[in-house]
Order: sequence, then structure tokens, then C-alpha cells
Amino acid sequence: MSYIQSFYHIVFRTYRSEQTIAIEHDRELYAVIMVQTNSLHGKIYRIGAISVAQYVQAVKTFTSKWLKANPAFPHFSGWAHEYAAFSYSIHDKDRIVNYIKGQKEHHKRVSFEEEYRALLEESGLVIREEYFLKD
Repeated sequence: MSYIQSFYHIVFRTYRSEQTIAIEHDRELYAVIMVQTNSLHGKIYRIGAISVAQYVQAVKTFTSKWLKANPAFPHFSGWAHEYAAFSYSIHDKDRIVNYIKGQKEHHKRVSFEEEYRALLEESGLVIREEYFLKD
């Protein structure tokens, strides 16, 4: 029997990086993502039984429908097509969870584009400018 454990830091954004998810309603969205994750037999800190692409597609599709039907998010027009998934050791879990906890404060100082670019570069990925953050 093979044993596999993967810990991903998955990043996806709104279409054109538009600010369409108001902070005062983001917990509603997070709850919906938790419900969808549970229905996919996953946990927020790991993915189980499906590929990363299937997981991200299922969460983005489900939450997109929910956001468009919810009057609290009148300007949401969809998620961007791309996403990034970074694999980490389980030993990095606390560091990643703490990063996500502080994300709102962090993004007051650093733009999404700057942070996304840094994550890609730190992971050794070559950024193709003709595709970077293009919808």
C-alpha cells in the first residue's frame, strides 16, 4: 500500500482581481468553502481523494454560484481562470496557517500581485508575463 500526504497552499483570486468580496461578509464565504471542502472529503489543511485541479474547480464553481446568488456580494462576477497550488511539508502547516490568519493585514502593505509574484518566485516557478494575472 502506498501512503501519500500532501499539504497545499492554494491561491485563487476574483476575476481581474476585482475587490468584490466585502470583508464584512467574507466569513460567510469561508463557511461555504468549509462546507464544500467537507463534502469533498477534504480538510482545510489537506486534500483527500481528488486531484488538486478537481478540488479547486469544485470549490470555485460552488462558491461562484453561491456568491452570485447572495445579495451581500452584488459585484462578484467570478473567479479568475488560473490558480496556484504550493506543496509544503506538514511541518510547515503552522507557518502557512499563521500566514493566512494575517493575510488581511499583510495585504494592506503588500498588493496581491506582489505577494503572488513572490510566492511563485520562491517556489522556483518561472513567471510568463504574457499570462501573469491575465483573465
